[in-house]
Amino acid sequence: MGTPTDPRAGRHRHRVLVGVLSILGLLAALLVGGTGARADTPKEETTLTVAVSQEVDSLSPFLAVRRITTALGRLTYDFLTNYDPKTGKTIPALAESWKTSPDGLTWTYKIRETNWTDGKPVTAEDARWTFDTMMKDEAAATANGNFVENFESVAAPDPRTLVVKLKAPQATMLALDVPILPKHKWESVGDYSKFNNDQEFPIVGNGPWIISAYEVNSSITLVPNKKFWRGAPKFDKLVFRHIDDQDAQVEALKAGEVSFVSGLTSAQATSLESVDNITVNKASGKRFQAITINPGAKLQDGTEFGDGNKALEDPVVREALVHTIDREAIYKTAYGGFGEANGGYIPSRYKDYHWEPTDAERIGFDIAKANQLLDGAGYAKGSDGIRAKGGQKLSFRFNVHNDTPQYVQAAEMMREWAKEAGMELKVEPVSEVGALLDAGTYDILTTGWSVNPDPDYILGINRCSGLPAKIGGPYLSDAYYCNAEYDKLYAQQLAELDTTKRAEIVKEMQKVLYKDNIFVVWGYADALEAFRGDVIEKMTPQPDPGGNYDSQDGYWSWWSALPAGTKSAADSGGTSGNSGLILGVGAGVLVALGGALLLVRRRGGAAADERE
Repeated sequence: MGTPTDPRAGRHRHRVLVGVLSILGLLAALLVGGTGARADTPKEETTLTVAVSQEVDSLSPFLAVRRITTALGRLTYDFLTNYDPKTGKTIPALAESWKTSPDGLTWTYKIRETNWTDGKPVTAEDARWTFDTMMKDEAAATANGNFVENFESVAAPDPRTLVVKLKAPQATMLALDVPILPKHKWESVGDYSKFNNDQEFPIVGNGPWIISAYEVNSSITLVPNKKFWRGAPKFDKLVFRHIDDQDAQVEALKAGEVSFVSGLTSAQATSLESVDNITVNKASGKRFQAITINPGAKLQDGTEFGDGNKALEDPVVREALVHTIDREAIYKTAYGGFGEANGGYIPSRYKDYHWEPTDAERIGFDIAKANQLLDGAGYAKGSDGIRAKGGQKLSFRFNVHNDTPQYVQAAEMMREWAKEAGMELKVEPVSEVGALLDAGTYDILTTGWSVNPDPDYILGINRCSGLPAKIGGPYLSDAYYCNAEYDKLYAQQLAELDTTKRAEIVKEMQKVLYKDNIFVVWGYADALEAFRGDVIEKMTPQPDPGGNYDSQDGYWSWWSALPAGTKSAADSGGTSGNSGLILGVGAGVLVALGGALLLVRRRGGAAADERE
C-alpha cells in the first residue's frame, strides 16, 4: 500500500483526477451540445397563438371556473401534484413527495425548492396560506372550496413541509387541483369576491408561463418562466386570442393569424385536412355536452328566485322532454359522427369511473312515450299543438351558446322532436349564459364541462352547497340541482380510499343525476383540433399518444410545444420531460463524479494533513 510520500501513489491520484476531469469534460460537452441544439431554435421571436371564444370570468384562481381561466391557472401556478400526460396518473409537481398516516387523516407533503417569478422563494407557508384562506373565506372558496371542506387544519412547520390534517379520510389528497398562490402578493387583498387579479402585470406565479398582459375580450399574453423547475417553454410568447366566431377562427388559422384552433365541426376539420401546413388532430373527448333544465332556481336556504317555467319543476315533464332527445342523431348530424352518444356524466375516456345506463334504466328517444307520459299527467294539447295544464304551457326558452355551431344545430333538432310531443322549444342563441344563470331567468341551457381524471370536482359542483347563498352570489353548478341522496353519496365517495369501491359509489351518483333529468348529458364529442405545422414543430398530447392538445389535465401541450424549424426534437421538453430527464441524469452523473472528485481531493487533503 502506497504512503503519502510514495511517488507511485501521487501518479495514481493524478491519473484518477485526469480521468474524472476527462469524463466531466465529455459530459459537459454533451450537455453543451444539447444546449447548442437549442441554439438551432429560430432566432426571430416565436409566438404560439391559440384561438379562443370563451370570455374570461376572472384571473383570480379563487374565482375562476371557466375552461379558459382554469387552464390559465394550470399554466401560471404549480399545483401540489400533476397528471402524467401518458397515463393520467398522479405525478409530483410542487410537492416532490408525500406520505400519509396509517389512518389516512394526516398528509405530509415535501415542497420543492423553487422560486416565484418575482424571485422570492416558494415555501410551504404559501401552500398553507392558500388552503387556509379557502377554509376561512367564503369568497376564496368559490372555485375550489370542495377540496378543503374536509380539512381540519393546515400547517407549515418548516419551509419545505406542509401538513394537512383531515376530519375524515379524503380520496382526493393526490388530486387537489388548486393553484398555490404567493402569500406575499395575495394576503393584502381585502375582498376576494371582487379581486380579479387583472390590474398588475406580469402576474407573479410559479408555473411554466407568466401572464404578462390581458385585454378584455381581445387577448391574453404569456411569456415563459425561464426558471421553471421542469424546464422553460420553448416559444417566446403564448397568446390566447379571442375570436368568438368558429368560422372566423378557421379563417384566421388558414391566414396564419393564429396557430391553433379547437372545437372544430366535422366539416371544418375535413376542409382543413387538405390545407398546406395545417395538421388536424382527432381525439376522444374529455368533455361532455348537455342541457340543464331549470327545476326552479333556489338559494341554499330554499328561497326561490328567477322566472323559470314552473312546468319544469314537474319530473314527468322533464322525463318526457328527455324522451324527445335523440342522442345518436345529435352526434351523427351535428357532430358529423365524431362523438359518442351517452348519458353518463363521466366520459368513457375515464374507464374506472364511467357509467352508462342499462337498457332498463335508459330514458331513450321515444316520442310516443313522451306523449304517453304527458297525457297521463294531464297536459293537454291546445289549438296551437302546445300542451298546457292549469294555464301553464309547455313552452320553454332554450338558450344556446351561439359560438358553438354544434349546439345550435342540436338545439334546432331538439326543437323539432319536442314539437312532436306538444312541447315548444324557443331556440335563442346567446353569447354568454352567465347573466341568465345569475338571475335564474332561463328554462333550458346548453352546457358542457371538461372532466378531470379524478371525478371529485365535477361531482362536487352539483351538491346542495353549490347553490348560491344569496341572489347574485357565487355558485358552482349551472343546474340549480340539490338532492340529499346525491350529497350523501358524494360524502361516501370522498371518504372511500378503496378505488374500486369508490368507483361504484361514483357510478351510483351518476345514476341519480340521470334519473332526475335536470342535468341531461348528450354524450362526448371528439376533440377536433388543428394547428399550423409551419409554426409548431411538435407538442405533447394527452393521453400520449393519440390524445388532445387543448384543455389538458396539466400544461403539457403549451409547455412542450416546439417552434417549427427547431432541429432537435429531443429539445422539445418531451412528453414526460425527457430533456429534463436527460439533464437530470447528466446533472446526477456530474454531481456523482463531482462528489467522486471531491472525495479524491478530500482523501488527498487528508493524506496531506497526515503528512503535516
